[in-house]
Amino acid sequence: VRTTFEAISAETVAAEFRPEIAFLDLGLPSVNGFELARRLRGQPGMNGMVLVAVTGWGKDEDCQRSRAAGFDLHLVKPVEPDQILDEVRKVPRGVACCVIASVRQHPHSA
Repeated sequence: VRTTFEAISAETVAAEFRPEIAFLDLGLPSVNGFELARRLRGQPGMNGMVLVAVTGWGKDEDCQRSRAAGFDLHLVKPVEPDQILDEVRKVPRGVACCVIASVRQHPHSA
């Protein structure tokens, strides 16, 4: 598992780590999750990655924007751990890693 707190580092980590599943917050600073999804989908070898939007945005148009950006799933916060596990279980066996890009503050930041 790799965790980042903004889109640019998430893009770099994904390129190096090559996750099979990525959970992305849509409300990221600088580059939002929609743009990050488009960028990840544009990287060689990343088309098979499962992209999951995890967001507070739950309107129909938000879900449509997620799909258009390349997300496979759109989960609305608060998301229960069991819900995440249920979604991950739907992914083919052998997938065991993810990248999480979140606006939550890093635990070691001041």
